[in-house]
Amino acid sequence: MMRKALPGLLLVLACAAPAQAEPPSEVFPGIASALVDHYDFEHPLASDPKKEDDQGRADSRTPISLVNGGAAMRTADGAFPGSKTSLQLKQVQPNKKSNDDWKAGLYSTSGVASMKAFSKARGISIMTWVKVTGEAPARNSNSSGTGDFYGAIGFAGILSGDSDGHAARALLEAENHDGGMKLIALGRRIDGGDKQFWVSKADLRTLLPQGKWVFLAGTFDFDNGTVGLYLDGKPVDGAYAVKGDPWKVIGAPEPDVTSAANPRGIKIGGSHPANNKETNACNCRLDGLMFLDRALTADEVRGQYDWVTKGRR
Repeated sequence: MMRKALPGLLLVLACAAPAQAEPPSEVFPGIASALVDHYDFEHPLASDPKKEDDQGRADSRTPISLVNGGAAMRTADGAFPGSKTSLQLKQVQPNKKSNDDWKAGLYSTSGVASMKAFSKARGISIMTWVKVTGEAPARNSNSSGTGDFYGAIGFAGILSGDSDGHAARALLEAENHDGGMKLIALGRRIDGGDKQFWVSKADLRTLLPQGKWVFLAGTFDFDNGTVGLYLDGKPVDGAYAVKGDPWKVIGAPEPDVTSAANPRGIKIGGSHPANNKETNACNCRLDGLMFLDRALTADEVRGQYDWVTKGRR
C-alpha cells in the first residue's frame, strides 16, 4: 500500500534540491562597479554573429564588429579557467596593401554615445589577456619593401574624441622604443594634446613569449598624471617616456579630466576599425577584454588576475 508523503518531508526534499545556480562571473567583485564594457568573445550579437555583444553595464552596451574575419575570428582557446573562446586577430596579406586584416572595434565620427563614461573621465583602465600567435611586429603592408615591419603593435584601446581611427585616449600596445620593441600603456588626456606612456624596461619577446597567454592591464589616472602597466597582476618595470607635464595637470582647474567628448570608438588589433586603412596589425589572440571608468589600484589589478586564475569565490 502506498503511503502519503508527510508535508514536512516534502519541504526538506525541496530544500535539498535547489535550482541550478548561475556560473560565477569572471569579473572580480571589487572592480565590478567600474566596469563599463566587457567582451568575452562568447556572445555573438543576436542579430549579427559578425558582431560581439557587450557584457558590461546595461546602460552602456556597445557591441563591436569582428572586422574582415567575422564569426570565424572566435577561436576555441580560452585564456583562463572557465573561458572557452578568444578572439583571433591577424594580418591576412603581409606584403600587400589592402584592408583585410582581422581586427575588431567600432568607429563613429560623431562619437559613440554609449561610451559617455569615458568623456570628462578622471581615470580609465584597460585589461585583457593576450597571446602572440605570429610575427610581432607584423610586416608593414603599406610599404613596398617586403622586409619592412610596423613600428608598433596595437592590442586594445579607446579612441579619442577627435580620432581618425588611430589616436587613442587610452591604449595597450607595443612600440619600437630606444631600439627595441617594448610593452607600453599610453594615455592622452586632452584630444589633440600630448600623450604620456609607460615603457617597459624588458623587451616585448621577454614579456610576451610566443604562444603563451599573459594578462595585461593599463591604468590611467588623468587627475594625478600617472600611468600604470601590469603583466600577470604585477607592475611592469619601466619608466615614463615623456618628461614634465604632458597632460597639463599641474595647476587649476581641478579635478583634471579627459576632454568633454565621447570617444569615437574602440580599436582592437591595430588601428582604423572603420576598415579604411591598415596599420600596426596584431598577430595575436585576445580574451576577457575590459574597459573601466577609473584608474584601478595595483591591488585591484592583482585581484582580477587572481580571481580568474586561482578560483572564483
